[in-house]
Amino acid sequence: MTERPTDLTADEARRVILRSQGLIGADVRKGGVHAMLRRLGAVQLDTISVLARSHELVAYARLGAVGRPKVERAYWHNPAQSFEYWCHAACILPIEHWPLYAFRRRAYRDRRYRWHEVPDGVDKLLDQVRESGPLTTSDVGGAKNGGMWWDWSDSKIGLEWLLDIGEVVCSRRVGWRRVYDLAERVVPADLLADDLSDEECIVRLAAIAGRSLGVANRTDLIDFLRLKGRFAAILDEVLLSGAAGLVPVAVAGWPGKKGQGNAWADPAALESEPRGGRHRTTLLSPFDSLIWHRGRTERVFGFKYQLELYVPKHKRVHGYFTMPVLAGGRLIGRVDPAREGTTLVIRQLHLEPGLSPAKYADALSDALWSAAEWVGCDAVRVERADPPELIPLLTSPDRTP
Repeated sequence: MTERPTDLTADEARRVILRSQGLIGADVRKGGVHAMLRRLGAVQLDTISVLARSHELVAYARLGAVGRPKVERAYWHNPAQSFEYWCHAACILPIEHWPLYAFRRRAYRDRRYRWHEVPDGVDKLLDQVRESGPLTTSDVGGAKNGGMWWDWSDSKIGLEWLLDIGEVVCSRRVGWRRVYDLAERVVPADLLADDLSDEECIVRLAAIAGRSLGVANRTDLIDFLRLKGRFAAILDEVLLSGAAGLVPVAVAGWPGKKGQGNAWADPAALESEPRGGRHRTTLLSPFDSLIWHRGRTERVFGFKYQLELYVPKHKRVHGYFTMPVLAGGRLIGRVDPAREGTTLVIRQLHLEPGLSPAKYADALSDALWSAAEWVGCDAVRVERADPPELIPLLTSPDRTP
C-alpha cells in the first residue's frame, strides 16, 4: 500500500459498513428497491423460502414492509432493470453491470464446463430460443432427468451454459423458473456492445464491491466477486495501484501487521461520520450481503454464525433457517422461524450471551412482530428461548401489533 492508511476503530468501521449496506441513514429508503439494488451491487438468490425468498428479505430488511409484488416488479421489470448472473453466487445484478461480467463469460466459454459437460445440440437450443423465446426449461422438455436435483436434463445444461457464456440472459422468473431469452433482445444495445478487457471488468467491479461493503479486506472483496487465480491477481494489482478508487485503512482489531493498512474503504464512505438516520431493527436473511461472508460477520460484529439447514437435525444448535436479528447496529440474537396459518412461529430464539433480556426484549419484539405483519401473520408464538424469560416478554398481549 502506497498511501498512509486511515485509522478506524472497529466501531467506526462497523458503522461505515452498515451505512454502505443501507441499514443506517436518513435517506437509505430513497429510490426504493431499484436504488437499493444499485447500492448493494448484487442481491443473492436462493431457492429456500421460509418467511419469504432471500431477495425479498434483503429488500424488507432495508426498506421495511414493501409489498412483495412490488419488490418482484422492481427486480424484474419489462424492459429489464436487472439480470441474473454469477457474482458472490447466483445474484440479481443491475442491468447496467452487464459489460462488467465479460471476463467471467469469456472464462466459461474457454473452459466449456462448469458443473456438467456441455452436451451436443446447444446451437439448436439457441436457435429454439431465437425462434420461440423467451422460454423456460419446461418449454424444452424439463429441467431434470429424474434423479437428484443436480441430475439436469441436457436442455437444462444447455440453457445454463448459454446463460454462462452470455448468449442468453435471465431477466425475470415465472413460478421461480428462469425465463431465458436472447441477450440481444434483453440487454440494451449500448451495453451489449461495450466489450471490456478482463482488467477493466475487475477494476470496475472492485469499486462496486468496495462501495457496497464500505470497509473490506482482500478476503471480503474476493468473496464478494468470487475471484481466484489470474483474476484474484488482477484484483491485487488494481487495489495497490489505486485504479479501483479504494483507499487503504487500518481497522483496529482486524488481522494485519501493526501500523499497516489491513483493509480498503470507499473514500466517499469515510467523508462523514455515519451518525444520522435510523438504525434498522430487523431479521436478516442468511444470504444478506451484510453477513454472507461468515468470517467477516464474526470480524465486524463478533457474531459466530452458521446456517444449519444442511446440518443433520439432531446436531443443530440454533435451527433449520436461523435468521440473525439486527438492532441498534448490532447483531443481538438469532431466530428460527416458521409459519402455521397466520401465526409466525419461532421454534428457537437465542439472545447473544451477555445481553440483558430486559434491555433487548423490545428490539426482539419489534423484529418479530414487524416480520409477522409483513408476511400476513397476526400472531407470534415463541416455542423456545434462551434465556427462557424472554418468552412472556415477546408474546404478551401488550406487544401485539
